[in-house]
Amino acid sequence: MQLIVKNDCSGVEWEAVAATLQLAGMAFHDPDKHRRAFEASYAVVFLYDSGKLIGFGRAISDGEYQAAIYDCAVTPSYQGKGLGRVIMENLHAGIAHCNIILYASPGKEGFYEKYHFRRMKTGMALFTDRDAKKEKGFTE
Repeated sequence: MQLIVKNDCSGVEWEAVAATLQLAGMAFHDPDKHRRAFEASYAVVFLYDSGKLIGFGRAISDGEYQAAIYDCAVTPSYQGKGLGRVIMENLHAGIAHCNIILYASPGKEGFYEKYHFRRMKTGMALFTDRDAKKEKGFTE
């Protein structure tokens, strides 16, 4: 594998972003919606192998003391090779001075615990697709 790490949105195939999220069992949207979300983010990371998009993530932040990480995904055939770590380290580097929150897909919490994330006792959510999120185990 010849890993290339990019920290900007230039040349991203947004259809591949939506497809990767879907393959990873995560929420996905129209490719243009993903483009707008990533372009509006504080920090982004995209991983490529020989020009093929294989993973990505993004962080939103006020740049001072609060940040949140979203849309971290690795193409299933590339999972288990340390690429999630590359994504997390790249995102964290730009927001290390902030409190960071994220929500993990149910069953994936252990991955984030390796990076010192801990479960919150006071976390709350208001999802637009409440029933679907409840069904997937995000809420009670």
